[in-house]
Amino acid sequence: MSALPFSKISAPLNALLAIIGLLTVAALTTPNMTGQTRLILEFLLIGIWAAYVLQLTETLIGQRARDIGVRAPEITIDVLAVLVPLAAFLFVGGRDQSLYCAVWLLKPLRGSTFFRLLGRVLSKEARNLIGVTSIFGIVLFGAALIAYIIERDVQPDKFGSIPLAMWWAVVTLSTTGYGDEIPQSFAGRILAGLVMMSGIAIFGLWAGIIATGFYDEVRRQDFVRNWQLVAAVPLFQKLGSAVLIEIVRALRSRVVPAGGIICRKGETGDQMFFIVEGRVSVATPNPVELGAGSFFGEMALISGEPRSATVSAVTEVSLLSLYAADFQMLSSSSPEIADIIRKTALERGGTTPKS
Repeated sequence: MSALPFSKISAPLNALLAIIGLLTVAALTTPNMTGQTRLILEFLLIGIWAAYVLQLTETLIGQRARDIGVRAPEITIDVLAVLVPLAAFLFVGGRDQSLYCAVWLLKPLRGSTFFRLLGRVLSKEARNLIGVTSIFGIVLFGAALIAYIIERDVQPDKFGSIPLAMWWAVVTLSTTGYGDEIPQSFAGRILAGLVMMSGIAIFGLWAGIIATGFYDEVRRQDFVRNWQLVAAVPLFQKLGSAVLIEIVRALRSRVVPAGGIICRKGETGDQMFFIVEGRVSVATPNPVELGAGSFFGEMALISGEPRSATVSAVTEVSLLSLYAADFQMLSSSSPEIADIIRKTALERGGTTPKS
């Protein structure tokens, strides 16, 4: 089935509509607003809601049944964006009706890959996170218990029970420190200091586990993507997996839009490029186009000469770049690749573009 216009609202447009809607909701809470201005703002909300209704309708009509499960998070956000304001209009009276449009906060997240990434990180690090959370719970309850014992006679209104003392423990353990509950005894203040330091350590562990999980997951995704790109270059296709791993680690992926300048004549060259997809134009006296599987800029790594030509993208180009330092390392671990590059550079000489 052909694509429908509202179902293809871009992510930036979704975000823009949501921002306009939320600013309108905020404006409607302004006191002493004239009736005419309020009416205009309410019609603006209705217009945004109508756009979301069309988007949801056409998405469901144009979606194949087997793909609905895959796009369930997006469709769920679309459904909430439509049904929550509708339910508020039908069942909530007064000035609070527009506040339910705040559900449009979710719209910029539609189609975002972040939550899939977050889900994988939390799943892989679940055991470590549960362990740190258990320590948090133990310290929290233990601090509340000890504070209750120490302070219950001094401040019975604030530490007269463990549930009351737990508020102080939460605030202190999170190092928020509202100051509404402060131990008066010397022992209580020592306890507060220990709890604050424990809180810093626990939150540091949480942050470290999650940050490490994100780093590992992003690095894995980058490695898989770069492996696929490297494997698509004919020069590397006959190499063994061990050599490919070295190359994947050395190469950096890059996408250049159509018309973009990749390198300019006269620049100092510190990298060469392999074309994975697309075409580039080399501005020599007789301009040459290079396509997927070709490489250029190798003279910069071999002789250190400035760029001999400007290279621009004819179409959107997916490139892999190899820096001079990485080229030296690659020459040591994979001399056959370095020999091919040097041989090609010599064959090109001054007649064929070498950039």
